[in-house]
Amino acid sequence: MNKRSFLGAVGGASLGLMLGHKLLAQPAAAAASDEPFWSDVRAQFRLTGDYINFENGYYCFQPQPVLEAFVSNVRAVNLEASHYMRTRAAQDKERIAAKLAAFAGCAAGELVITRNTTESLDTVISGIDWKPGDEAVMAHQDYGAMIDMFRLQARRHGMVNRFVDIPLDPRTDEEVVTVYAAALTARTRLLMVPHMVNITGHILPVRAICEAAHARGVPVMVDGAHALAHLDYRIADLDCDYYGASLHKWLAAPLGAGILYVRRERIPALWPIYGDDSVPSDDVRKLNHTGTHPVHTDLTIERALAFHEAIGSARKEARLRYLQRYWSARVRALRNVVMYTPSDPARSCAIANVGIRGMAPAELARRLFDEHRIYTVAIDGAGVHGVRVTPQIYTSLAELDALVDALRRLAA
Repeated sequence: MNKRSFLGAVGGASLGLMLGHKLLAQPAAAAASDEPFWSDVRAQFRLTGDYINFENGYYCFQPQPVLEAFVSNVRAVNLEASHYMRTRAAQDKERIAAKLAAFAGCAAGELVITRNTTESLDTVISGIDWKPGDEAVMAHQDYGAMIDMFRLQARRHGMVNRFVDIPLDPRTDEEVVTVYAAALTARTRLLMVPHMVNITGHILPVRAICEAAHARGVPVMVDGAHALAHLDYRIADLDCDYYGASLHKWLAAPLGAGILYVRRERIPALWPIYGDDSVPSDDVRKLNHTGTHPVHTDLTIERALAFHEAIGSARKEARLRYLQRYWSARVRALRNVVMYTPSDPARSCAIANVGIRGMAPAELARRLFDEHRIYTVAIDGAGVHGVRVTPQIYTSLAELDALVDALRRLAA
């Protein structure tokens, strides 16, 4: 049986067994351009033939082994219904949360499963005991939902939001750290930082920012929506106080799955959104009182983790970096093309943002789709005026060639 048919037969759960004798022996950098292997990975995804999808940063559909596990979990929960929910659902969720904690690099007692990054970080923002005049610092380039939540706290509690602008193409980490450090004052209660800027793909020096903030007594909340299962890292290494991420983006888990990490000593002071007297105030589970919810989503996270780990975080990151540079390096110098992603390859991974002078982002996105059947998303604000391009591990070089060709034609 050849490699492709073997993958199709056994699915993601046994993917690592086959990879062990070939790809896993390669350094991550060498594996990044192993096209036969990545073609086999692509075969694990069911793709539409109607267009090329470069908007995986919003939601990446599940590979077939994960999707099949999800459907099986729906059927199993539906069969047992209340008996399962009352006897095993809570224990299963705690077991899966512990696996996620081990994967993300934190203690099991510091992480809960949520529905998405917005829910995770909004739980923190609303959970702080804000007083009039307290300050929070964030960037104009941060995700809108969290900015809206901060603005809600300002209207409700009289706290103050201070904004910075993240440099688009910094030469050093210090340029970024200085921007944040300069905005901190004696009244700053929280600093929000994106691990990866969602509109440009810019990877920030999170640990250095945390060190600068902690030196001033300021806790840091990190938006990791696009980093988990995209970059190879551990939350503990970042030294942040709060971390939120989604699992339906780069982990390709079912829709409606995320994580919230809270440093253990920060848990007691954080107010939960919903009351639950059954959980102590120093237990992170107090932040995850969801009532009855679709548990089959939680159950399927295990299969998504297995699929990801069979490939390997370092190998996946190397491939995603390779894909982005494959196309962006060929268009960056083109006349009329503007790149909003840092030029230093170390400062980005899969996500990049490209614009064309004189063409509105919405028009560029429309023409890419209508004329070239390439799906992207328009970004027009916070100093960024282009379309976000997010390939995934199933993306082929031929699809990226089509993007480069389309941008050349449109820029001309």
